[in-house]
Amino acid sequence: MRRALVLTDETARHPFRASLPPHIRADAEPEPPRSRWALNASDVRGFATTYFATLAAMLALIF
Repeated sequence: MRRALVLTDETARHPFRASLPPHIRADAEPEPPRSRWALNASDVRGFATTYFATLAAMLALIF
């Protein structure tokens, strides 16, 4: 049986995927990178909730 000199694939970019044989990773398509600046409604709602909760807490401490 012939064994590879290097048992990992550095292009897999993850330790688990690097340990997999190439024929298992062959059908996996790389997903396109997401933009880090993409905002959705949940992000805006979370920011607004945090802002107003902090504002209410600060006003309660002041008055």
